[in-house]
Amino acid sequence: MDNVDALQSRLRITFADPSLLHQALMHSSYLNENPQCPVHSNERLEFLGDALLGLIVAQELYLRYPQMAEGELTRLRGALVQGETLAQLAASLGLGDYLQLGHGEEASGGRQRTSNLAGALEALLGAIYLDKGFPETKEFFLKWFGPYLNKAAEKTWASDYKSQLQELLQAQRHLTPIYRVVATEGPDHAKTFTVEVVIGEEVLGRGSARGKRLAEKEAARIALETIK
Repeated sequence: MDNVDALQSRLRITFADPSLLHQALMHSSYLNENPQCPVHSNERLEFLGDALLGLIVAQELYLRYPQMAEGELTRLRGALVQGETLAQLAASLGLGDYLQLGHGEEASGGRQRTSNLAGALEALLGAIYLDKGFPETKEFFLKWFGPYLNKAAEKTWASDYKSQLQELLQAQRHLTPIYRVVATEGPDHAKTFTVEVVIGEEVLGRGSARGKRLAEKEAARIALETIK
């Protein structure tokens, strides 16, 4: 089984046109040292994949979080499509092992370089799109990227409301809000938390959610609405 077959097995995807996958893995440094190679570099596929990535992430965030304002969606999308996040996913998929690199790029650690890994992931998305169309490209990406999206969304969304509330209260009252859990319901694997945000004995907001951090976020959001 050649490298492309091995990667397809690893990714659980089969290309109708395997040459697209070959191209997605072709770094320009290899072509600089091997100009006779008939395969083009992955840069054009990377360009296409970058556009697809932005659309997929924007669409998913829009559908998942209808209560998020435009500014929040923009910040979260930016956190998700940055090179470091994409490189983490590419590394977890093992894309670096299959890149075609020139000797110089290989010797300088090119298989672990953030830009190479992020570019390879974007090129892979471009290749899948050309081979299978948008729905399968989106399905493939979200299957692997889902955990990153969930983690970033929870962290970004929660911290945004909480930081806004803290800044507002410190400016107005020179006090820092405190979050306290007032109720929990459900089994351990699906527990719902109810959290109050307070200053002294004054309850500013109360929120419930699956997860303590998200419940704190909801309490902060309600407190901001009340104060404003």
